[in-house]
Order: sequence, then structure tokens, then C-alpha cells
Amino acid sequence: MSEEEKSMYAVVVPLKVKPEMREKFLAAALDDSTCSLRDEPGCLRFDVLQDNADPNRFFFYEVYRDEDAFKAHQAAAHYPRWRAAAAEVLAEPTNASRCSTIFPKDYK
Repeated sequence: MSEEEKSMYAVVVPLKVKPEMREKFLAAALDDSTCSLRDEPGCLRFDVLQDNADPNRFFFYEVYRDEDAFKAHQAAAHYPRWRAAAAEVLAEPTNASRCSTIFPKDYK
């Protein structure tokens, strides 16, 4: 793949949270997103979104420089904290979509 054809690596993760675990989820999600943006040079964006119709449905929208940067995210020191919290707070398994960005191609 040429430099002109390269795109960023994006991940969209739908999350259904147990109602009684909502505050714990929010704390863990904010920790994960903050640490990702602060500590990972390849993490370009990490949004935590809430569904307007369901207060317990959330989405992560993550953008990485490339797939290697995403793999570095999964190996980051803070990632096990998120995985442990997710096991407790999520009402159902996640089904992440891994995507290539069409526009913008990069964050320059």
C-alpha cells in the first residue's frame, strides 16, 4: 500500500452497560480514553459517546495512526484496568468494528 493509499485505523465499539454499573463504567471509560490520548502517540482520537435514546448504551470511537498503534493500545499499561472493569460493568459482549478511514485520510 502506497503512502497515498494509507488510511488511519478506526474502531467503533458498541457497549451496553448494566444500569447499576453506569457510574463505574463512566469512570473506567474516562480513564481508558484519557490515558490512551495522553500516553499513546498513535492514538489520535478516543470518543466516548452515549446513545440519546438509551442512557445505558454507549459507543467508543477510536482512531489510531495505523493497526500497529491499535496493537500498542491493547498492550498499554492502562488497558488491563479497562478490561477488568468491562468484565464487571457490561451487560452483554461487545462486537467491535474495525475500519479504515475514507475521510479524512490522516490527522495532519
